[in-house]
Amino acid sequence: MTTVLDPTARKTAASIEQVARPSSLDGLTVGLLDISKPRGDVFLSRLEERLTDHGATVARFKKPTFAKPAPVDLRHEIATSCDAVIEALAD
Repeated sequence: MTTVLDPTARKTAASIEQVARPSSLDGLTVGLLDISKPRGDVFLSRLEERLTDHGATVARFKKPTFAKPAPVDLRHEIATSCDAVIEALAD
């Protein structure tokens, strides 16, 4: 079991079932979410190279600001168009 801490101000812990990892990235769409922190795009560009080398299609997304959660429409677009998502945080 993996424990992931929620950085929001929740008073109680949320329990979310972990989704099984795919055996291969071949043919999957992986979303890369840039949260708008400095140099996050540099990390994601390198990650995109590695993912495409492993057969994934990459879709890039960017939050308007790192200070707030991603807008609902952006979250919906990512959820409906991607098989997996990686969020970048850098400074």
